Amino acid sequence: MSSCILEPDVVTVEYEIAGASEHSGSYVAENILHDRPRDQTSRWSGAISASNTKQWIRLRLKNPCVLKSITFGKFYKTHPCNMKEFKVLIGLTEGNMTEVLQAGLKNDSTPETFSIKSTNRVGMPFPTKFIEVVPLSAHGQSFNTSIWHISLSGITDEAYVERIRLKHQEYRETVTLRQILKHLRQRRFLTPVNQILARSGLQLEHPLITSLHSAFVLNGAWAEAEKLIRDCADTGLLRGYRHACQTRMRWTQIRGLDPDGDVPCRRGGHAMCIDEDAGLIYLFGGWDGQRSLDDLWVYDIAKDVWKCLSVATSREKNGPGPRACHKMVFDSKTGSIYLLGRLSEGDGDGMENHRRHSMPEMRTEGHRDARPPWLHAAEVGADPPGLEPGAATIFGSAYPSQCSEFYRYHTRGLDAGNWDLLMFDTASSGGPPLVFDHQMAIDSDAQMIYVSGGRVHEGEGEMLKFSGLYSYDIRTSKWKMYNNTDVYASHPYIPPRWGHSMVLDPKSQTLFIFGGQRDDRYLSDMYAFHIPTSTVTEVFSNFTSAGGPDPCFTQRAVIDIEKQEIYVLCGLTRLRPTIPPVLETESPYWIYRYDRPELPGKWSKILPEKDAVDETCPHPRYAHQAVYDSKSGIVYMHGGNAGPIDEEESELAEPRPLSSDASVDAEAVAVAPGGLGDGDMERRLDDFWSMEILRPSNEEIVRRAVYEIRQQQFREMCEDGPPIKALTFLQTRVSSVVNHEDPDEAKVFRALLSAHLLAAPPRPATASGSGTSTPSSIDVSAAATATAARADSPPPRKRSRPSTPNPAALEAPSVGGPSVLRLDEDPAEEGGSPPSPERYRQRTAMFEQLLSFVNEDAKQPDLNLIDMLSTDGFII
Repeated sequence: MSSCILEPDVVTVEYEIAGASEHSGSYVAENILHDRPRDQTSRWSGAISASNTKQWIRLRLKNPCVLKSITFGKFYKTHPCNMKEFKVLIGLTEGNMTEVLQAGLKNDSTPETFSIKSTNRVGMPFPTKFIEVVPLSAHGQSFNTSIWHISLSGITDEAYVERIRLKHQEYRETVTLRQILKHLRQRRFLTPVNQILARSGLQLEHPLITSLHSAFVLNGAWAEAEKLIRDCADTGLLRGYRHACQTRMRWTQIRGLDPDGDVPCRRGGHAMCIDEDAGLIYLFGGWDGQRSLDDLWVYDIAKDVWKCLSVATSREKNGPGPRACHKMVFDSKTGSIYLLGRLSEGDGDGMENHRRHSMPEMRTEGHRDARPPWLHAAEVGADPPGLEPGAATIFGSAYPSQCSEFYRYHTRGLDAGNWDLLMFDTASSGGPPLVFDHQMAIDSDAQMIYVSGGRVHEGEGEMLKFSGLYSYDIRTSKWKMYNNTDVYASHPYIPPRWGHSMVLDPKSQTLFIFGGQRDDRYLSDMYAFHIPTSTVTEVFSNFTSAGGPDPCFTQRAVIDIEKQEIYVLCGLTRLRPTIPPVLETESPYWIYRYDRPELPGKWSKILPEKDAVDETCPHPRYAHQAVYDSKSGIVYMHGGNAGPIDEEESELAEPRPLSSDASVDAEAVAVAPGGLGDGDMERRLDDFWSMEILRPSNEEIVRRAVYEIRQQQFREMCEDGPPIKALTFLQTRVSSVVNHEDPDEAKVFRALLSAHLLAAPPRPATASGSGTSTPSSIDVSAAATATAARADSPPPRKRSRPSTPNPAALEAPSVGGPSVLRLDEDPAEEGGSPPSPERYRQRTAMFEQLLSFVNEDAKQPDLNLIDMLSTDGFII
């Protein structure tokens, strides 16, 4: 979506049948060309019912295209032969196809559309000519798998597709050549490397890294190598490693009060927003366990002081009434706060429906009244005379309970402290209907507000309805609806949801939408919506399987635009609809890092600060609120619901944390405003916290890299020089860059003496570059595992590219045949004392260990060419 080539429109792609595995009876492959949901014979059916036999159907496009989605049509009712699980492969030729999708179909009559990964790992789109669908199972056991209809959508513009094909081919050539260059340099064929670089104009790596290779591997110039590492840090080449390091969090409880000694009361389902320039955090509404709230507060970060701006905004002109599950955003350009949505205590049966549909099984004993017990007239007041049932009053005027009011609050200028009722009902103006548990984001520079999802308030309706994606132009006061939640659309769509997260990256003009709940399922998908082109990209169909959090509901997320990171504070998690949700205690905080919005990024847990005690960390919770101050890099979190409370705990001032083994009561989970249970049977919180993200500094990363360099220098001193000199170097120069408080690092340091100095056989001193000793009993890379073993180092990469070199990749062939890997001195090596073949191999391994600190786009490929070979040929 951020490609420099403007994408043409997505259209339906025509295809023909290129081939298929054996079919059953008259159910030939050509049947899928036609969408005839009521014709039982209009399908392809495999000849074999066994799931362990590969069956397939291959489609040939009439013209190459950039494929965007595939849609499977279905029979008009459930059928045991319906395909359940399947894979999709695409390619320009039938002999070279790549898997781009593995998913499953529901056994119903609704067509299903799936996004197709049409970009490679660097975000470059690629064309296709053939599509292969491989059924893996059918819904009925021992039934032949059937496919009823397939339709494709993509970009077919000939000029665009040809440009994409040429660019993709050029990229493949570049990747291949860089892989070869790395292989040749590993084998000390430096002359051909220099010639290829000169003739092709290709850049294998950043010039500083090339200089580091010369200093470290070819010349053993240790001081120069250390200086180059510091230069890399100053240039930003180590930033990727810093961001990939294990992040930790430092929680600090904020105990500031207002002048009267008060703070906002316990609540959940409230709303917060932040004025970063003024350092002010605004808080409004929520549910305290007995009633919805309409108090407005502001917290001054610098002064550590709360201030109550209004005890009841419903008493103010144009002010909003009590509510929960609403959302607010702050416009930094004008100082205005925009507020939308509600689940108010006057909504009666609508709230009961909320409870009934949120869980597959609900306990209803003792709840025979049409209204929930906490909504009796004695608690919220009877409807005023003359109003229709289900109406409510705000500031002395009646309005239908299903109207979606839209408010603005002024924090600056002559109107500061005043409310504007911008719209009485956004739905009548082309905006969203009355919703709750939706999400809002604002682009202050563009003066645009975005609203996504949420449960639609439908009074006594039994069917769950969800809202879609809207934008509001502040300048023109106009709403726009994006048609990206249509399951029948030919392009990828965002399934409607509620209790999800949405954040905006204004630089790339992309909305990230993920998690939440739909029907009875907690979701773990993520979508990127590119606003200028209205393009939807499915980033993750299941981020849990990609190393992210479990499927979650009412989680909170904030974004750091400069760092391209999203911080997620989990709420309720549930792996399957049949099990009760739980509050996650083991890993409730996550970070998602991305380089390009439309490409999958990396998930990692945010761990507590070392030596942190439970009392310094907040309780797990849901229905809480969080805001982010990008200037200080601090997340602020307030309130929420910590789960059900039993009778013994009900008199405790502070709730005890809920273990991840304990399930949350279905009735406590069923409603979003912090859990609207019987009476006050949930642990609602009023605590206020700040969370600081901790990472290694540039100085710390440089220290770790210098430690690696000095370890190699010490090994060579043990092999070439007098022992006393090596021991002195170990005790002074090496020890000075060791973090002796880190157990793993200290252990490696202590092992250096026995592994190298004591194990080295006595020998006369030789030139530092010409040592011919064999490696010590500990492998070259073994002593360099201090970095990998550290708790705050980057986790192992879950991909085919190893982060450290394979020692076997640099081993010489067995004795007896002609050796092609002699690692002899190359004519390109000029001056100094060239290293011996064994030392060249050793230094190369350590050099590639040093590259783990360097950004991926500034270094040679991680994967070794020799590791890309298999018995079946190349694996690209």
